[in-house]
Amino acid sequence: MAQKLIARAARRPQVRVGEVVTCEVDIAMFHDSSGPRRLQPMLEQLGAPIWDKSRVVLVMDHYVPERNDDARRIVKIARDWARDQALPHVYDSQGICHVVVPQHGHIRPGMFCVGGDSHSPTGGAFGAYMFGVGSTEMLGVVTTGQIWVQVPRTIAMRWDGALAAGVSAKDMMLAMIGRFGMNGGGYQAIEFTGSAVEALDMNERMTLANMSAELGAQVGLIAPDAKTRDWLAAHGAAEVDIAPWRSDPGSFDVEHGFDASRLAPQVARPFNPANNSSIDVVAGTPIQAAYIGACTGAKLDDLRFAAAVLRGRRVASGVRLLVAPASVADRESAGRDGTLGVLEAAGAQLLPSACGVCAGYGDSFAENETVISSTARNFKGRMGPASTQVYLASPYTVAASAVAGCIADPRGFLP
Repeated sequence: MAQKLIARAARRPQVRVGEVVTCEVDIAMFHDSSGPRRLQPMLEQLGAPIWDKSRVVLVMDHYVPERNDDARRIVKIARDWARDQALPHVYDSQGICHVVVPQHGHIRPGMFCVGGDSHSPTGGAFGAYMFGVGSTEMLGVVTTGQIWVQVPRTIAMRWDGALAAGVSAKDMMLAMIGRFGMNGGGYQAIEFTGSAVEALDMNERMTLANMSAELGAQVGLIAPDAKTRDWLAAHGAAEVDIAPWRSDPGSFDVEHGFDASRLAPQVARPFNPANNSSIDVVAGTPIQAAYIGACTGAKLDDLRFAAAVLRGRRVASGVRLLVAPASVADRESAGRDGTLGVLEAAGAQLLPSACGVCAGYGDSFAENETVISSTARNFKGRMGPASTQVYLASPYTVAASAVAGCIADPRGFLP
């Protein structure tokens, strides 16, 4: 699948592993932190225009809402540049880029895309080849519309069986990262396959593709199917072609197998997503805060998972439950279907739909505080002082822990 996507972008009938090829870019996405404040001065120095403004997507998500003069300066640069360039695709304070961009129909099967953020592989959930690049490499893309890649090997992660209630894609990812480490992907292509992956809804597939970054892959791919087509049609991307974008049988370079039915909830301990274990190892660890947020942990399905645990319950005394829906669209949907009402009735505090605490912006956690979070990373100092202990888990587990006042198995909180 990776080779087929690259061959299309390289305008070639086929490509081989190890070849270096130049690809035509369909979409270049960047945000207020990675984009205009870095690209604008370089473009001005070159005297170069944007190659195709219709293929550029700008999202303001890292420094909004603006909390200080530095944030106001950064966001103003992005807003002014978007206005001066007359960019047609700008999403200001609408949520996190990796969720907002597909929700507005910009990512479709067969596309070749780059993003100015490390979690850009999220696009792979839709059968697109999408990966993160730095600002100087993005400069080359926005001036030429092209980028070179070395054709990767493909590592298949095959999940057979069915997940138990209270176990989710986040648990699958933490288990893989724990087994292979944060460099296990070797900057190659990872393709998620098997009946358990096919059973996942699109929000959950986005979690797998998103956290392929934590697995050390360049891209995380899932073959598009009827679920992909229907989700994209509901988000404004009609008439997508899913048929060509599947791997040929027996074409994987490496394949690893997992039994989804045997997977228990997973928790990554400080200070590394690979420092992972089954929940029974850390159950009972006291917490002071629980956070449901980020591109990988606060989409609509994530909010619903938390609500399934919290319905009819209250957050434990002495614990703060903070919820930052991944996008305004998800927040509105969760409001309409009653999900937000359940979260608030349980004592959750709603935060803006932005990167927020996960990106180290806004109200971080306190000195020596122990937090359980649905985010993708728990590096030392990322979400608070160096003494802040952050555990990573699924929204199910975060919600159950908020009720229990300590890390808790969500399976005991579900009907």
